[in-house]
Amino acid sequence: MRRRDFIAGLGSTATAWPLKTSSQPSKVRFILWVSTEAQPDPFIAAFREAMRERGYLEGQNLAFVLRYAPGDPAALRAMLPTILDTTADLIVSSGPAILAMRAATDRPVLFAISGDPVALGIAQSFPRPGGNFTGTTFLSLDVAQKRVQLVRELLPQLRTLAILSQKNHPGERSEYAATQQGAEALGIRLSYVPFATGAEVDEALERVRAAAADAMLVFPDGVTMVHRAKIAEFAKSQRLPSMFGWREYCDAGGLASYGANQRSTYARLAVYADRILKGEKPSELPIEQPTKFELVINAKTAKALGLTIPPTLLARADEVIE
Repeated sequence: MRRRDFIAGLGSTATAWPLKTSSQPSKVRFILWVSTEAQPDPFIAAFREAMRERGYLEGQNLAFVLRYAPGDPAALRAMLPTILDTTADLIVSSGPAILAMRAATDRPVLFAISGDPVALGIAQSFPRPGGNFTGTTFLSLDVAQKRVQLVRELLPQLRTLAILSQKNHPGERSEYAATQQGAEALGIRLSYVPFATGAEVDEALERVRAAAADAMLVFPDGVTMVHRAKIAEFAKSQRLPSMFGWREYCDAGGLASYGANQRSTYARLAVYADRILKGEKPSELPIEQPTKFELVINAKTAKALGLTIPPTLLARADEVIE
C-alpha cells in the first residue's frame, strides 16, 4: 500500500455531532480504534452494541475515531506516531500495533491479540497486567491442536496439511509449534507456507498449490482476515478443504472454522472499556481468554468441493452455513 493511500485510509471519526441539548450528557468520551481490518470492520459492531447497552451513545457522550490500514501491519506501525497524536480517552487495537504502542503511549489500551501478552512484554501477568494495557488473548495451544484433529475428522485419509500463516503475527511460533505437535500425534505431514504482508498472499497461495497438500489450515490474524475471501476462493478453485480460526472466514466461503467467538470477545472488551472510562486502571483488570469456542461448517462449500461432512461432525457443529 502506498503511503498516501494509507493516509487517506486512516479514516475520520464516523460521528456527526448534533446540536447539544440540555438532556444530553456533558462529558464526551473518545475511543481511538486502531485496526488492520478492512472496512466495514467485522469486529467493531459487537463492541459498539455493547457500549450502547452501557449507556454510551454516539453523537451524545461517545465518539469513535477510526484508524485503519487494511492488511498492512507495517504501514500501521510506521504511522503510529501520527495516529497516537489523536485525542482519545481510550485506545482499542486488534493486535499488530500493540507492541509499537508499548513505548509510544501511556493512555489506557485495550487489546485483542493472538499472542501471549506476558511473553510479548506488554503485561506483567494475566491476573495483574501492571501497566496501561489489558484485554483478551486468543492464544490457545489446545485450540491449535484441536483444529488439526478436526481436519483429520473431515478427511480421514489426510496425509499432508498445508499451513498458511502470516509469520509476524504475535503468537505465531507458539501456534505453529502446537500445530506440529497435533500433526505428529496423528501422523500428518505439514507443509509450512509463511508470508509477511498482504502483498505476498498471492505468491503464498501459489506455494500452497505447489505443495499438493490434501487440505489447508489458515492461522487467523489481521492479514488473512482481510484476504479471507481470496483465500477461501483459492481453496475452492483447487478443490482443497480448508480449516480456519474464526467463523468470519466461513462466512467468506471457507469450509470450516474452529475458534473463539469474536462477537462475544469484543462485547467483553466493551465491559472493560466501561470500567476504564469510569476510572478503573488497566493495570488491575485481569487479561481474559475466551471461554466460548465454536465449530462452524459451510455446507455450501462442502457441496462445491464434492465433500461429504461426517454426520458426527455435523452434529457437533455450532452452526452449519447452508
